[in-house]
Amino acid sequence: MSLVEQINADIKAAMIAKERDKLDALRAVKSALLLEATKGGDNSVDDALATKVMMKLHKQRVEAAAIYKEQGRDDLERDERVQADVIAAYLPEPMSPEELKGKVAAVIQEVGATGMQDMGKVMGKATAALAGKADGKAISAVVRELLS
Repeated sequence: MSLVEQINADIKAAMIAKERDKLDALRAVKSALLLEATKGGDNSVDDALATKVMMKLHKQRVEAAAIYKEQGRDDLERDERVQADVIAAYLPEPMSPEELKGKVAAVIQEVGATGMQDMGKVMGKATAALAGKADGKAISAVVRELLS
C-alpha cells in the first residue's frame, strides 16, 4: 500500500472513530499531496515525493508550535504539536547523530572535499543521499563540523 493510499485509508478510519485532531492533520496532508500531484501533470505522487512533502509539513508544524509557545498561546501550540505527532507517525525514523556523521563522512570522502570551499558539493550529494532520513539543517551542521 502506498503512502497516499495509507493516508486515505486512515482518513476514513479517523472519520469513523471521530478522531478530530487526527482527521484535521490527515486532511492537511492529503491536501498538500493533491496539490503536489497536480503540479507535475501526471496526477500521481510516489512515496519519495510524499515523504518529502510530509517532512515539510511536519517541520512547519513544529516551527509553528515553537512560535505559539513563545507567544504564550498554549491552545494553538497544542493543536500544532498534535498535528506534528500525527504526521511524524508516517515519516521514516530519523537517523541518529552517529549514523548521520558516518554517512556524511562517507560522502565527503567520495566527493574528495578538503575544506569549507567544497561544502556545496558535499551538501548536494548528502541531501540527495539522505533525503527523508535527515533534516537539511542537521546535515548542514554535520558537514560544517566535519569540513572545518
